[in-house]
Amino acid sequence: MYTKDIGMSTQAILGTVAACALYAGTVAAKDHEVTIAIQVSILGLNPSQPAGAHELYSRLRHAAKIVCTHGNRVDLEPVKDPVGCYEKALGNAIWFAKLPLLTQVYLETHTPRQAAAYGIEVPVQLAAK
Repeated sequence: MYTKDIGMSTQAILGTVAACALYAGTVAAKDHEVTIAIQVSILGLNPSQPAGAHELYSRLRHAAKIVCTHGNRVDLEPVKDPVGCYEKALGNAIWFAKLPLLTQVYLETHTPRQAAAYGIEVPVQLAAK
């Protein structure tokens, strides 16, 4: 069974570090499981502004695609459900960040029900739409 997870370092979000960790859980590589980690830089971004939130979302989407496909490694076996992996990875990253504007950007392409599946808190005014 393949499980993948994504999260972001709260220190990065607070600006104390210049990168946030985007990580995938276990995947099979030959005869053992490995964890894939990708650093998503927030250097120069202000995720509390719309442009910064959109750019961070774009970076998270790109990283989720990588961790759920080749993982920047040639010896990984393909994930059985890359779309499900991607959605879970992205949803977990949005949940972990807990940034209102980032959540809004996520909700531009996902439903409140999809957000709820990953524990993402949807602001009441957005849930009513």
